Amino acid sequence: MSGPPLAPVVRADTVFDLTAALVAVGSVSRDEAGLADLVEARLTGRAPHLRVTRVGNNVVARTAHDRPTRVMLAGHLDTVPGVPPTGPPASGDVIEGLGAVDMKGGVAVMLMLAELVRDPAHDLTFVFYDREEIGSHQSGMRLLFDEHRELVTADAAVLLEPTDGLLEAGCQGNLVVEFTFTGARAHTARPWRGRNAVHLAIPALARFAAFEPPPVEIDGLVYRQSASVVAVTAGVQGNVVPDRCTVKVNYRHAPHLGTAAAIEELTALAPEADEVHVLLTSPPAAPALTHPLLSALRRTGGLDVRPKLGWTDVGRFAAHGIPAVNFGPGDSELAHTPHEVVSRDALGHCLAVLHRFVGATDRTADPT
Repeated sequence: MSGPPLAPVVRADTVFDLTAALVAVGSVSRDEAGLADLVEARLTGRAPHLRVTRVGNNVVARTAHDRPTRVMLAGHLDTVPGVPPTGPPASGDVIEGLGAVDMKGGVAVMLMLAELVRDPAHDLTFVFYDREEIGSHQSGMRLLFDEHRELVTADAAVLLEPTDGLLEAGCQGNLVVEFTFTGARAHTARPWRGRNAVHLAIPALARFAAFEPPPVEIDGLVYRQSASVVAVTAGVQGNVVPDRCTVKVNYRHAPHLGTAAAIEELTALAPEADEVHVLLTSPPAAPALTHPLLSALRRTGGLDVRPKLGWTDVGRFAAHGIPAVNFGPGDSELAHTPHEVVSRDALGHCLAVLHRFVGATDRTADPT
């Protein structure tokens, strides 16, 4: 008797069909177990030349050819919450649905490469990780670096975040700081008996609103910067002068500025604050395009380059001494929306470029 039919994720033979199958599997952050199971099953069943390791809902597959260099390819399995499902993922030459762009198209490319490339020029590591969409400190990639570093060593890395087929170099740093201003409560009929914490915060709020950090050029790429007040919280009810006001600020800074310097620059705008709490630090990454492996990727694909505006795990890789770039199928402007769309051509282009880059000596039928 034959066994049960294989799941579409396991049996798909083209990158297009595989992307559609991945999109059809729900994997909202913290609920990636089912998809991780399928990824693990596909790797163990169709890529027996790889050493596959499961850590929670993170799956790492590695070659062991003793090549002089190792390239890591990485992609997250999860999607953002709160986006309604769409209809059937595939229609004609496009795939639509949550995750099509961010980033199951990239995951599909990785899975196809893991299966197709049997004799690469570099040792390869494929990392499929969870919880990327809910903050860098909860990401499965952080767990791997902190507790299983041996699985994620590499000379260079490619993060398959959507870049619309371009090479996105470096990334902005991402900083969130909370400032607290302390006053004294009073009845609003007699406000002079207290100190209004909101009023105390106004000078700093004005400075934050006027703060326009200039763009910074690094290696010919221009990184924009921005600081935004993203939350102001104060007051208990309408007849009480607030004794506490918290202001949360997000700073996206260029790679020329390290995290410590960015914190110093931001806190200098609010000397009146009684408390300062750094809530999030995600380090930036410089372009790293002069690294031999990343330069080879650029040449191999004939890829145009632009700076990455936003934070990705390229910043984490850089902090751990691994130069990296972003390169993947799909338009990032469509990410996190009900209308994520990725095309057959975009998937095929990304797969072909990376297949050439890793120097596969084997030649297979077109897997697009």
